[in-house]
Amino acid sequence: MSTPDHAEPIVRLRDAINSHDLDAVVGCFAEDYRNETPAHPARSFTGREQVRRNWTQILAGIPDLHAEIVRSARSGDDLWAEWSWNGSRGDGAAFAMRGVTILGVDGAAAIAWTRFYMEPVDQGGPDAGAAVKVAVGAGS
Repeated sequence: MSTPDHAEPIVRLRDAINSHDLDAVVGCFAEDYRNETPAHPARSFTGREQVRRNWTQILAGIPDLHAEIVRSARSGDDLWAEWSWNGSRGDGAAFAMRGVTILGVDGAAAIAWTRFYMEPVDQGGPDAGAAVKVAVGAGS
């Protein structure tokens, strides 16, 4: 699948992830980068050094990590990306995450901020009806 020209910042990030180049991954982000994780607010952070710490663990823990841009859209300096990340953990277990990131970019340069909506893929678990019941406290 080809990626549109408007997606250049995420293409750089995807390529850095897929080449397992930690410095290139970190270089995609501004020095004062801000990450917001709305579904898990305690995971939010500021600063490129936390990006380095996170991706050091990710690339070491998922040695065959492969990132795919499923879809993307851009409006001004806001870029939306749907991702699929796959690989194998060091213990051999499958790794899969899917989700969306909304990024603020300075033109085509560094990623200044992200709203991060990536989650591990849950292959099992309740169906849609049962999940709604659990979410609203109506039992299992």
